[in-house]
Parts: sequence; structure tokens; C-alpha cells
Amino acid sequence: MSGDRTPGRPGRRPSLTWPPLARPLHPGAWWLWALGLAVAASRTTNPLLLAMILAVAAYVVVRRRGDAPWALSFRMYLALGAFIIVMRVAFRVVFGGGQGDTVLFTLPEIPLPEAAAGIRLFGEVAAEQLLGGFYDGLRLATMVVCVGAANSLADPKRMLKALPGALYEVGASVVVALTVAPQLVESVRRVRRARRLRGAAGKGRRALRGIIIPVLEDALNRSLALAAAMASRGYGRTAGADPRTRLITGVLVIVGLVGVCGGLYGVLDAAAPPLLGAPLLLGGGAVALAGLLVGGRRVRRTGYRPDRWQPAELLTAGAGAATAALMFLTAGVDPENLYPSLSPLSWPELSLVPVLAVLAGLLPAFLTPEPPRSAATPPAAPYTGGATGGPGAGGANRTRPRKEPVP
Repeated sequence: MSGDRTPGRPGRRPSLTWPPLARPLHPGAWWLWALGLAVAASRTTNPLLLAMILAVAAYVVVRRRGDAPWALSFRMYLALGAFIIVMRVAFRVVFGGGQGDTVLFTLPEIPLPEAAAGIRLFGEVAAEQLLGGFYDGLRLATMVVCVGAANSLADPKRMLKALPGALYEVGASVVVALTVAPQLVESVRRVRRARRLRGAAGKGRRALRGIIIPVLEDALNRSLALAAAMASRGYGRTAGADPRTRLITGVLVIVGLVGVCGGLYGVLDAAAPPLLGAPLLLGGGAVALAGLLVGGRRVRRTGYRPDRWQPAELLTAGAGAATAALMFLTAGVDPENLYPSLSPLSWPELSLVPVLAVLAGLLPAFLTPEPPRSAATPPAAPYTGGATGGPGAGGANRTRPRKEPVP
């Protein structure tokens, strides 16, 4: 019997239902969505828009993440983002934050030799410099959190299965690198749980020494075990490869990626020459694609149940692309709201187009299927004292003797 037929009505397919059945989305769709949010965050320093992007990424992660180990790493990225903001503000205070009209406080300045001319340690701290550091740190933190959202939603093992053939040789390294952070979070939880079970009551620096070494060892061992399991199944094999083809593939991919990086820099930097932007980005992408196609011909592999792109995946990727495109449109039409003025100081404002751009990133939280959850362990049956009722069985749990019919 076919698996797509409705019981009782052979030959008919089941009708579409809402909400859709639980299934994992293609990991590439989640990465495209997250990269779209990250690109949108890179185009603004408005704290209101950046806070909205953070809220959108966090809400989608809460609604659509599963219970796998890699889905528990989003908190770590939030903590990393907060650390980035604090460090950027602290650098502005330490290395001279007095360029501005609104001086908040003055710290004792440390004199430096003439060789370090132009660098100042401490001194006057102005509000303009502190806000500038906060805006820059918030933008970088938002981009990091967007990448963390993709890492929490996308299955790295399924992402490896979807990689092109030319990148299959480095797939093991990519998967190990992507699973280090989730495995680190899972190891922290396991070590802390084990310490509580052993009655360890140390906190602060005392507990740090007893936690950090087991955590790093456990995360590294699990990642290496994953790499060994993948290698035993043939991942990253190079046997039978033509050296000339491998050289051509490597050169094309590297040159193409360099062109993509240069093109992205030109697109993100408004002061870059025109040829350093979209033309270089498109040319580098074409060269890299040619390298992937050439390298994919020499890799012969089959995929069990390959991941298909369905309407939910297209909607997720389209939401991220719409967010980035609308933010680029706003940068050309109304750039004042994207970059609040620091001299003179002004309150950040919002306009309709960037708000709609950020809200477009919320669509995957409502229009995509929920991820499948692991089956919960059924509760154990209560002890009834045996089949005939033992001495320890209560009256309610005691099995009554069966009455035989009278002949």
C-alpha cells in the first residue's frame, strides 16, 4: 500500500490541512533567512530597527526550533552579543571617548610617549562617542545573533547532505565546526547536572575550574566522534580523484569566493567604487558556481531521502531576501532614519518601509510547519503488587480473583 493514500479511500491523496504537518525545514532555507536578516542589520545603526531584528530572530527561534542539541545554543549567542556591546562601549571609554560636545564625565588621562601620538587613554568621555560605540556594537551583535539563529534552527548534518559535490570533501570539517557551539552548550548542561547530583556546591571561580575542563573535553570528544563516524561512512573521500581536476576546482572556487567577498564589501560600503560592488559579486559567484559544477562531476554519491524544497522553504528564504531588499531600498530613499545623527544628538526614528522589512522576517514563525519533537517517555505503570495481589498491594490495586462459571 502506498504511504500517500488515505485509509479507506484507495487512490485518493489526502487534502491539504492547516496547520501543516510537523516536519523539519531544509537547513539552507533557514540559513538564507538568517543571512537576509544579518544583511538588513548591517545596513543600519538605528537601535530601534536593530532591536526589532533581534526580537524577530528570537521569536522565530522560539517558535520553530526543535529539541536537538544544536537548538539549545541560542542563549550563548545572545550572551556573546551582549559581550560585544559591552566591549565596544568599553573601548570607546578606554581609548579616548571625548570627541563630542556633551561630556558626561572625566577620567584621569594616562600620558603616552610621542610614538603613540593620536592615541589617548581615558580622559573626557562624551555622550556622542558612547552612543557611537553602542550603535556599532549593537549592529555587530545583531549580525552574530542572526547567525546563531540559523545555527539553532538548521540541522548541520542535513546541511552536509545538501552540500554540492565539490564541497563534499570539506563537509566533515564544516559539520564539526558548526556543531562545536551546540555541543558546548549541551556539555555545560550535562556537567552542571552531574555536579548537582554529586553535591558540588561551589560557585564562581571555584566552580569554573571544575566545569570548564570537563566541558571542553566533552565537546571536543563528541565532535571528534562525529567526525570519525562520518569518515567511516565515506565522507570527505578523495580516492580516485584526478589531480588536475582537483586543482582546477580549487582555483575556481577560491577565486570565486574572493570575488564574492570583495563584492560584498563593495555592496555594504557606500563609498566603494561601483565596479567593486554588484559586478564583482556576480562575477565571483559565477566563477565559484563554475568550480562547484566542475568539482561535482567527479563525486558520485547517492542521497537517501534527499531534502526537497517545498513552498515553506521558498517562503522562508523569500522572507529573508525581502527583508534585505527592502532595507537596501530604504538606504537609497531614506538613509536618515537608518543612521541616527550623533552630531548633533537626535532621537532615532522609524519609517514605514524598514519596519515592514523587519516584519517580513516574522513570516516563517507562522507560515511554516513546526519541527518534529522527540517522543516523550510514557509514564511507568503503578505497582499493583503482582497479578494475584501480594501483601504489599493496596485494596485499590489488588487484583480480584476471576469467578468461574458454575456448571
